[in-house]
Order: sequence, then C-alpha cells, then structure tokens
Amino acid sequence: QVQLVESGGGLVQAGGSLRLSCAASGSILNMNHMGWYRQIPGNERELVARIIGGEIAQYADFVKGRFTISRDNAKNTVYLQMNSLKPEDTAVYSCALGRYGIDYWGKGTLVTVSS
Repeated sequence: QVQLVESGGGLVQAGGSLRLSCAASGSILNMNHMGWYRQIPGNERELVARIIGGEIAQYADFVKGRFTISRDNAKNTVYLQMNSLKPEDTAVYSCALGRYGIDYWGKGTLVTVSS
C-alpha cells in the first residue's frame, strides 16, 4: 500500500506561481501513471496533467504552457509547477499514482487564486 501526501497549496494572487509536491511512501519507479487532478466545488474531478509510460507528459488544454509535471524517482515525489495562475484554477488538487492505471490517491491540497 502506497500513501500519497500532497503539499504546496495555498493562497496566491492571479499571475503568481505555486509548486505542488506529492510524496509517496514507497518507490515510484514502477509507476507508469502519475497524475495531478483537480476538483472545483460543484464540479467533477478533472485531469490536469499526467506522466504515462514513465516519461510522456500530457496536459489538459486549460493548463498547457502554464503548468509542468515532473518526477523525482530518488525522492519518490511528483511535482506540479503552476505558473500564471488564474482565479479559475482555484480547486483542490490531488495526485494519483498507479502501475497500469490509478491505484492510489492523495487527499489533496487546496489552491486558491485571488483576482
């Protein structure tokens, strides 16, 4: 069983940046799916960015050019660098990992972007 703990959320002004971290309690070397998802209150959870096959990064259209997903296998950590934040990015951001799909979810971290 792998536990995931997100950190790095908080309050930021529009145009600002945050870096989210997702620390895994075990090795992420064999994780072929690593992703960040978000849920805006009242909405369905949606994909923000993911790394599949260990190295291919994919992004939702609404974050392309602004967010970057990365992994550090030595630290068992997945990151989400978020730049040029907008008020509509306000949400709870959660990470998810798995070998062939999603096996584990974190509890999430709240990101609030003020206008």
